[in-house]
Amino acid sequence: MKIAIGCDHGGLEHKNAIAEHLKERGFEVCDFGIYEQVSVDYPEIALKVANSVASGENELGILVCGTGIGMSLAANKVKGIRAAAVSEHFSAKYTRLHNNSNILCLGGRVIGVGTALELADLFVDTEFEGGRHQRRVDMITEIEK
Repeated sequence: MKIAIGCDHGGLEHKNAIAEHLKERGFEVCDFGIYEQVSVDYPEIALKVANSVASGENELGILVCGTGIGMSLAANKVKGIRAAAVSEHFSAKYTRLHNNSNILCLGGRVIGVGTALELADLFVDTEFEGGRHQRRVDMITEIEK
């Protein structure tokens, strides 16, 4: 599986740890930056990751900013993206299981690195359940039109 990842200055440590962790697990990781601790505008990174997921270049994405909220707001503007800002285990699993979310957004100032790794694992390891949830995801897709 190919996973796109990116961050702003509020999520560099977490992004780097997640990228390394996923590579160790055998995933192909496409890192859209940032690569050093400099202030950037998070919508630019969110757009790069979201476009790569929407186009099919990457199957899933992970974005990290200070709270995860800004990245999710920006990523969700891209057609076909269902980005979820998550800070605990239940939501990390169920956003994939029931919502078929394709981008996980995390807050580097909200959760620790260890929790971020656990949430990333839950997200990438959980498959969409489909069934009655597909109808609801289809309804979300209709809103985009």
